[in-house]
Amino acid sequence: MSRPRSTQAIGQTALAYARTWRTVDAENQVLGRMATRIAITLMGKHKPIYDPANDCGDYVVVTNARKVVVTGRKADQKIYRHHTMFPGGLKEIPYKTMMDQKPDEIIRRAVSGMLPKNRLRAKRLARLHIFPDETHPYESNILRDYEKEFETTFASASAGVKEEVPSPTPGAP
Repeated sequence: MSRPRSTQAIGQTALAYARTWRTVDAENQVLGRMATRIAITLMGKHKPIYDPANDCGDYVVVTNARKVVVTGRKADQKIYRHHTMFPGGLKEIPYKTMMDQKPDEIIRRAVSGMLPKNRLRAKRLARLHIFPDETHPYESNILRDYEKEFETTFASASAGVKEEVPSPTPGAP
């Protein structure tokens, strides 16, 4: 059997590029760690057909954005800045004020900073839907729930314990 050449399309079907809807519950999740997982999903790096030039990522719905957690003293020290494009129009908004007014913008900016700065960035961010509370209109679209995966990944990471793999029983084939 010959090795496939780069010109052959292997697995480049519509089914491989199909976008699935995933949900993330942001309650008690650390902002940066959650944002990296969301960025990976939006880019499509979790798929075997990933290509940096193609947009093959999935939709992500984030709920409970008001209950996201930051570590250290970031809640007191973090400042979000934007410019109005008028002279002297630099606006600074502290984290706590932003959390009260626009909790979805905090997660959107964190994920945006972790995506590649290229033409696909806006398209990828358009697939990110963030809601401050539990309810959202995309309930019928959700196929895979990321909550359980986040809990196991972050629980083992924060405890510093590797997941135990059961050892094979002696005499088993």
